[in-house]
Amino acid sequence: MTLPRRTVLQFSTAALVGLGAVAASAQPLAETGAARQTQSDDYTRYELLDPPSASFRIVYEVTATTPGAKYFWNPIRKGSVASNESVSDPTNGKALKFIEVSGAEAKANGLGNADLDTRYIQIELPRPVPKEGEIRLLIDKTYKDEKSYFTEEKTGFIVFSRSLGIKRNSVVLPAGYEVVSCNFPSQVFPETGATGTRLRMSFMNIGPDAVSYVVKARRMK
Repeated sequence: MTLPRRTVLQFSTAALVGLGAVAASAQPLAETGAARQTQSDDYTRYELLDPPSASFRIVYEVTATTPGAKYFWNPIRKGSVASNESVSDPTNGKALKFIEVSGAEAKANGLGNADLDTRYIQIELPRPVPKEGEIRLLIDKTYKDEKSYFTEEKTGFIVFSRSLGIKRNSVVLPAGYEVVSCNFPSQVFPETGATGTRLRMSFMNIGPDAVSYVVKARRMK
């Protein structure tokens, strides 16, 4: 994400006298509360849980890049109920402090472009983001969203249907399910674990818009 270009004006010393408002506008964005959060190298993994639960686990990796930032804000998708939240530093596995805040609180704490109708996970970074530096984060949470994850009545297929704005994503089916259809080019990989073999659908979106991703699956006989 790129900050808007700012015009630089030159004034004589005399002209600056009494122009406190102009001087204030030249303060760093973070100090005026108008900061826009920047980030990079996002990756999201969606693990579909037991179908009747309408729930899925989200493992989200992201790099915070806003210079001087002490916090990182992760929005909670409207219509989803979040639970089992945790945040850690993937470089050492240490847990990071976080709280859930309103859009107004996020804005007051430094997220200038916060949506006032959205709730956020506010993460306390282990150190301020250095200039031209970065801090990697791992956010783990569970969403319940009956509009995104449900079972079709007529076919009995499970359906995951969600608009995905992150460029790199994967969707992992419950154990014992096979893919019936998918509306976006994806690679399919088997993953074998304690609960059995699960299929992982992975894709990269190289376009400018979010992908309205829809995958259907059925239980294998």
